[in-house]
Amino acid sequence: MRDPFLDLPGAIADEALGVPLHFGSPLSEQRSLAEGDAIVSLSHRGILHVSGPDRLNWLDSMTSQRLLGLGAGESAETLLLDPNGRIEHAIRIFEDGERTWLLVDENEAESLAAFLLRMRFALRVEVADVSDAFAAVFACGDGVALPAISALGIAVAEWRDGWATAEPGGAQYARGQHAGTGWVASHLVVSRADLPSVVGLVASGEVRAAGLGALDALEVRAWRPTVHGEVDERAIPHELDWLRTAVHLNKGCYRGQETVAKVHNLGHPPRRLAMLHLDGSGGELPEASALVYLAGESGSSEARPVGRVTRAALHYEWGGIALALLKRSVAEDALLETRTAGGEVIAATQEAIVPADAGRTRDVPRLKRL
Repeated sequence: MRDPFLDLPGAIADEALGVPLHFGSPLSEQRSLAEGDAIVSLSHRGILHVSGPDRLNWLDSMTSQRLLGLGAGESAETLLLDPNGRIEHAIRIFEDGERTWLLVDENEAESLAAFLLRMRFALRVEVADVSDAFAAVFACGDGVALPAISALGIAVAEWRDGWATAEPGGAQYARGQHAGTGWVASHLVVSRADLPSVVGLVASGEVRAAGLGALDALEVRAWRPTVHGEVDERAIPHELDWLRTAVHLNKGCYRGQETVAKVHNLGHPPRRLAMLHLDGSGGELPEASALVYLAGESGSSEARPVGRVTRAALHYEWGGIALALLKRSVAEDALLETRTAGGEVIAATQEAIVPADAGRTRDVPRLKRL
């Protein structure tokens, strides 16, 4: 189903995803989105719902967050890990009292639904992929956008992001005040048949439309990890500081828990997320997956990369910024560089999100040996 946001004036589509990337003024759109006066279409993402009396116990048993006792109208975030603790799915959860809504990134719904259907056994749960019937819209801040959508009375679910603070049972690796402090964001789910009513708020001038590029820029600045951006086949929650909202360290067993506990208590994550402040003199940004090197080494045939860019954006206040996964061994004050698709070198300084010494929270005494 075509996204009606694409019919708004100035819409520039992300052809691969089928939603607007921007509407002609990316930086202005960012500012409006940050102030709460704009909305972003997430109609390309997946939505499932789970019904049945065993649904929360069942989801709790398989994923990383404590979901028991989640009340009607409450939101949570959880991860489905593989047996080795690597991230397979990040799931935004909203409980409405009758069903549990699962919101996932693009290209995630089908595989998640297939996994959940295999795991039902004799439990009283039903799983449905409703991506074709419902769509999500993103809004943040305390401006007019959220109240305007709520006033329409068509939202069937509202997932509220808890990224502003570490959740009970979680752990924050970032030192000092987190960049996500003050992050207030919601994903509102509406019927696709009602999506034109949301677009009508933009057409009437009541709210403004922003593209995916604006959302990416705000998430990068807030150090907010996502599956479509930061997660690769090796990613574990610790590397992305995702223990703060998506993992409960004291809950019962779940798939991948051994790795979560071992790395947090006794080890260190092999990589660490950092925000890069990019030299803006060239005016270009690196692409996602661009390799990161120590400063002055990217031109050498013998140089070894020390990480990769996950997402980069031109922020309306901060200029060129990026999130990058770096080797833990890279010094936190090391100067770095990456390259554009055309080969232009971009100098970068790093702001540590996950420190190099993250983990090893338990001091296990060593036995003396004769």
